[in-house]
Amino acid sequence: MEEPGFWDDPERSTKLMKEVKNLKDTVEGFHKLEQQYEDIEVLIEMGNEENDPEVIPEVQQMLAEFSAELEDLRISTLLSGQYDNYNAILRLNAGAGGTESCDWCSMLYRMYCRWADKKGFTTEVLDYLDGEEAGIKSVTIQINGVNAYGYLKSEHGVHRLVRISPFNAAGKRQTSFVSCDVMPDIEEDLDVDINPDDLRIDTYRSSGAGGQHINKTSSAVRITHIPTGVVVQCQNERSQFQNKDKAMQMLKAKLFILKQQENAANLSDIRGDVADIAWGSQIRSYVLQPYTMVKDHRTNEESGNVSAVLDGGLDPFISAYLRWSRLGGGEKK
Repeated sequence: MEEPGFWDDPERSTKLMKEVKNLKDTVEGFHKLEQQYEDIEVLIEMGNEENDPEVIPEVQQMLAEFSAELEDLRISTLLSGQYDNYNAILRLNAGAGGTESCDWCSMLYRMYCRWADKKGFTTEVLDYLDGEEAGIKSVTIQINGVNAYGYLKSEHGVHRLVRISPFNAAGKRQTSFVSCDVMPDIEEDLDVDINPDDLRIDTYRSSGAGGQHINKTSSAVRITHIPTGVVVQCQNERSQFQNKDKAMQMLKAKLFILKQQENAANLSDIRGDVADIAWGSQIRSYVLQPYTMVKDHRTNEESGNVSAVLDGGLDPFISAYLRWSRLGGGEKK
């Protein structure tokens, strides 16, 4: 029997075509930067020859655009992990702090959606649970775009907020925590052996924005992998069966990534930063009071413009993490 050719394997051909497109985009980006650099040189030479100071603002603007695009290209060269070019599934869980943490969770949700929008990525809510009084208790979103997981793996861990509480009449400073879990959206069938007896499958009514089926049927699915404590949820599909299939895909991807990590002998090693959503476990702090500062505790990257960061300005922190990880500072994901 003749072996199937390349084009007879849709999964393999799609994956390879995606890799070809990524490489083509990288080369085109490099050639574009070359042209921009030459244009800047020509403009500077013309300004010098004509002694024309009016070209200075134009040169400054072109240099700023060149620097930004050069940084984007440089970051992309750091994304060499096995699943870096995959879409990402990001889950936020409010931790210690009650209503404050739920509000902080909604702020982070907005931050990641704004970041994705600036990148030209798309987002899709897979699961959503409102806070009891305000904000979001937990939310799972899929972020679709080139190298989405490669960028967002830097966000895995606990995020800490310090501010004057808008929910406290006394105006006291409050500290809140939210955990962020990130995994690649691996669509192919993974070789992960899951014992059905190790699973607890719960169904519940969907919440949040959605179609007409929302809150009418128990279509949402939650799967708990008892040995590891890993929990995945999905409610955005139209039927319980579709939600279960998506949740199982997420569970397999999560268990597969955990299996690939080093020092995965016990649960504390596997889950790392997400184990305790409280003091001492944060990867990044966002301080609004008594001063303004965002600081990543792994890379020491800082920004005094907290508003810009919360508005999706995450690239400096992502870049710093990728450099730090490449130099051996972080786990390989």
